[in-house]
Amino acid sequence: MPHEKFQSCIDACYACATQCDHCAVSCLQEQDVKSMARCIKLDMDCAQICHLAASYMARGSEFAHALCRLCADVCQACAEECAKHQVDHCQHCAQVCRQCAQECGRMAQAA
Repeated sequence: MPHEKFQSCIDACYACATQCDHCAVSCLQEQDVKSMARCIKLDMDCAQICHLAASYMARGSEFAHALCRLCADVCQACAEECAKHQVDHCQHCAQVCRQCAQECGRMAQAA
């Protein structure tokens, strides 16, 4: 099965997507939502590309490596933005995004 060799990256992508969705919703509850706008946007971008990358890997798509390269970049950008906000959900999201960026980076290099 194609997905078995990518399973740790698939798992990291799903964990990241879940955390980014949680972070975006939590950011909307913050007192100064406007200051969280970029964080929310990147959370949404990151969640979407993580879901997409996981599905490409699960199918064994020939484009999975290229998509994971982009996913790593989006995850890293999201991690950097989340790290700027001193609230727990953002700090945790930054950590999960960094882990996913590392996994996707390794997967992309395996091409």
